[in-house]
Amino acid sequence: MLLSIVNMQLRDKEPDLKMLAGKFSMSEEEIKARLGAIGYEYDPEVNQFV
Repeated sequence: MLLSIVNMQLRDKEPDLKMLAGKFSMSEEEIKARLGAIGYEYDPEVNQFV
């Protein structure tokens, strides 16, 4: 569920991970770690976790 929410926000509302992290009062590293734990990595070229 977290993956879907994060990717939806990146696709529709936020220009990059830094802005998304600030919106949710989290660090980029924390978001990357949580999604990395389930096998996803941030790709800045497509602004999505893949």
